[in-house]
Amino acid sequence: MLRKWQAECVSLALSKYRSGHAHFLAQATPGAGKTIMAATLAKQMFDSKEIDFVLCFSPSKAVADGIKSTFSQLLECSFNGALGETGCSMTYQSLRFVTKRFWDTLSKYKVLCIFDEIHHCGGDNELNSNSWGNQLLSDVQHAATFTLALTGTPWRSDKTPITLASYTDPKGKIVCDYRYSLAQAVQDGVCRKPKIALIDCEEVKVTESEGLRSYNTIDELLNEGDVTYALILKDQQALLHLIGEAVSRLISIQAESPNAGGLIVASSIQEANKIASILTNSYAQSSVVVSYRDTSSHEKIKEFKETHSKNWIVSVGMVSEGTDIPRLQVCCYLTKIKTELYFRQVLGRILRVTKSPNQEAWLYTFAESNMIRCAEEIETDIPDTCLYLKYECPDSQPSRVDESSKTKAFDAQLFPASIAEISFNWSDDLPASEPPNGKNTDSFESSIQLARFNQRVIEAFRGM
Repeated sequence: MLRKWQAECVSLALSKYRSGHAHFLAQATPGAGKTIMAATLAKQMFDSKEIDFVLCFSPSKAVADGIKSTFSQLLECSFNGALGETGCSMTYQSLRFVTKRFWDTLSKYKVLCIFDEIHHCGGDNELNSNSWGNQLLSDVQHAATFTLALTGTPWRSDKTPITLASYTDPKGKIVCDYRYSLAQAVQDGVCRKPKIALIDCEEVKVTESEGLRSYNTIDELLNEGDVTYALILKDQQALLHLIGEAVSRLISIQAESPNAGGLIVASSIQEANKIASILTNSYAQSSVVVSYRDTSSHEKIKEFKETHSKNWIVSVGMVSEGTDIPRLQVCCYLTKIKTELYFRQVLGRILRVTKSPNQEAWLYTFAESNMIRCAEEIETDIPDTCLYLKYECPDSQPSRVDESSKTKAFDAQLFPASIAEISFNWSDDLPASEPPNGKNTDSFESSIQLARFNQRVIEAFRGM
């Protein structure tokens, strides 16, 4: 049984295709059920003989496997791309390894191409598209009879226009063919109401060469002090407090829903291992670490999803969007990535409604200015800061996917573009860069004292 929005979207897409249009762009909030909608659309087009084949593309292997599972169930086939099959599911990274002969052969048939999380493919022409977007603009669109582009967030962090999106004016305001917001999903009972806990502290002391300085909030420290946000994310006391609050919340939820689990998004593999150690040694919580560098991460994610043997999954570049783990109900956002796009993608991991008695969804992060803004704007479908996509066409666009991308689920473009936001290189996982505005790095790590923690809780859609 389709949800109301899914049935509406399928009907509208069919109507548009049958009226002579080849492309359809749908934005539905994370957790709303885009994959089932897409699979249902494909099935109806197969039944009416409008397509012979369907190709699905997504940003990671975990998501691609989930799509394969859903499509194989609804289409009653293995959906592995073998001879005689109706389709297959692959990652965007794998596009560069597909031969031109394959696309030429495919162009002789009626093909539906489905692009999940289309914001990963920037560009609307060959001059301003990245490597994945350029592949879509050339080979894939040439072979496709119809395209279905899906996204939970119709903007990119690097402000490059989304491939296949329609624009209504020169400023690049996106127009979706169908939109299903988080507000609608909450009202329909499709998604949970998120609660965001912003952890702050009333007493911050920093010892500098000039002497001792005091601050009353984390945001004041970051704005006025010689400290970056990355240093807060490494502070032992801050981590102990925030993780402790999240653990207490998960234990409370598990009293009603024993299978509930938690997600922690970390900045680096080094930090992820540190967080896992805190969970084990300080709070007696079981956890598993997954990262884009671990070739067994997809199996670990699957085991965490299905066996319920671990309380927490600590992720580096693996569980941000599209990964379906319905048991997740608590999240700690402990990454240096401060874009609204990434924040909403991570939040979406804990919003899927299940049959469990408890349907709370909690996200914990620090009260840094960008995090505060993201939390306060969560009820806004498309925040004003992200409504327009402005861009300049560079002379050339280097490839952003290396050979290891065949197994990598990490999109480097989600990192903020400003040096100020990626200045600290705490491990080998991220490229080094100069500290912003002369701010110091490790020299002050042991000189920061955070005390008297408090939290502000933002409860979205309270009136619904």
